[in-house]
Amino acid sequence: MSDSAAGTRPFAPFEWMLSLRYLRARRKEGFISVIAGFSFVGIMLGVATLIIVMAVMNGFRTELLDKILGLNGHLLIQPLESPLTDFEQVAQRLAAVPGIRLAAPIVEGQALASSPFAANGVLVRGMRAGDLDKLASISKNIKKGTLEGFDQGQGIAIGKRLADQLSLQVGDNLTLVAPRGAVTPMGTTPRIKPYKVAAIFEIGMSEYDAAFVFMPLPEAQAYFNRSNDVTAIEVYTNNPDAVDRYRKLVAEAAQRPIYMIDWRQRNATFFNALQVERNVMFLILTLIVLVAALNIVSGLIMLVKDKSSDIAIMRTMGASQGAIMRIFLITGASIGVVGTLTGFLFGTLVCVNIDSIRQFLSWVTQTDLFPRELYFLSRLPAEMDVAETFAVVVMALGLSLLATLYPSWRAARLDPVETLRYE
Repeated sequence: MSDSAAGTRPFAPFEWMLSLRYLRARRKEGFISVIAGFSFVGIMLGVATLIIVMAVMNGFRTELLDKILGLNGHLLIQPLESPLTDFEQVAQRLAAVPGIRLAAPIVEGQALASSPFAANGVLVRGMRAGDLDKLASISKNIKKGTLEGFDQGQGIAIGKRLADQLSLQVGDNLTLVAPRGAVTPMGTTPRIKPYKVAAIFEIGMSEYDAAFVFMPLPEAQAYFNRSNDVTAIEVYTNNPDAVDRYRKLVAEAAQRPIYMIDWRQRNATFFNALQVERNVMFLILTLIVLVAALNIVSGLIMLVKDKSSDIAIMRTMGASQGAIMRIFLITGASIGVVGTLTGFLFGTLVCVNIDSIRQFLSWVTQTDLFPRELYFLSRLPAEMDVAETFAVVVMALGLSLLATLYPSWRAARLDPVETLRYE
């Protein structure tokens, strides 16, 4: 080999040729090949696992956020001094604020829902038919029955899971029992009243599908002994993340003393727990990539020791220290780069088909791998974030390149005279 090819031209063809040859181990170097294979698999699985887990947690958070904010308002308006008897006027003024798509007066209370077959605690929410139609999470997810004429009759809308638990169909009667009913000389008696099931909805969040009952606002006022007032006004904005911007506008439009609480305060504990879990999972899974990178270090060190005589001969033929270092740098980096890209492709493929894979594994194992009762959702979501995925790939590539530096430096520092003497 010429001196110019060996010493002055970085990443020359002969460096690539030797690097790729060292990756194709011969029979006597089988153990080194096994270590390289494990390093490749470790990097691939580490990157894929990171991408899949982060995508599932992103999807889980997004789905829960959509379900929670699709049913509950982004701002909850409650009265401070006097009851909300002027809720019609207040709601109209709030709905006129730019960026607010719905201001819905509600009457809310807890009750016991029972049928001839079972009973369950529920949250009863009284709403106007027009507001319920604008609430897409309900009106667009009616599975049975209809919301037409909702304000005219005493029909109610219940979740599919509640209907299944109580063995109810559209047209059946659901009995609601409220602890605070009529006041008699003997004290307050529970209010018991049957209602016809007019519609069955399915939001996709099992907790809501099993707990919410919607009834006409006038009927809810009568049922919960409200004197022509409401519990609160739910305000839905076009941009939930910019809810702080609407606080001052809503306070001015209300034209009365009110207390406001936004969706972040109402669900702070839940979403903070999700964020902490997400960060901890990222750190834990990063260790998988780190362990795989350490495998590259050990494999390259053994390869350098095995090829010490070859390195010495190349040095005596004119190969520079930089050329030797680049040879082993390419060898280790090839494992890291190919493993990272393969892991990226594998992780993306799994994320795209995550729910189909979950259904297949459930069928094979005959178990429910994603029970709705525990995870609130009816399907396994996955949402890949481009910036986050890019960060994972860059991190894996960086760790892989760092892992090759020390063994490559060791190879470049070998003294050819001493090596050949002892060989």
